[in-house]
Amino acid sequence: MAANRSFRNVTRIGPVQVGTAYDGHGREKHTAACTAPRCGFSADYDSRAAAELAARTHRCPVR
Repeated sequence: MAANRSFRNVTRIGPVQVGTAYDGHGREKHTAACTAPRCGFSADYDSRAAAELAARTHRCPVR
């Protein structure tokens, strides 16, 4: 089942977008997702700093 999240505070770091939303349990989560075609990178983090670090260090395997 797909997550239906309303993201706020969305920023873009290279091809990766970092956004903040609440999960199904009401906890704040931070998501980093790559927008490059055929990349597929996406991960949830508990802190904004961790999500931004993942966005800065992400390297797309598909070029």
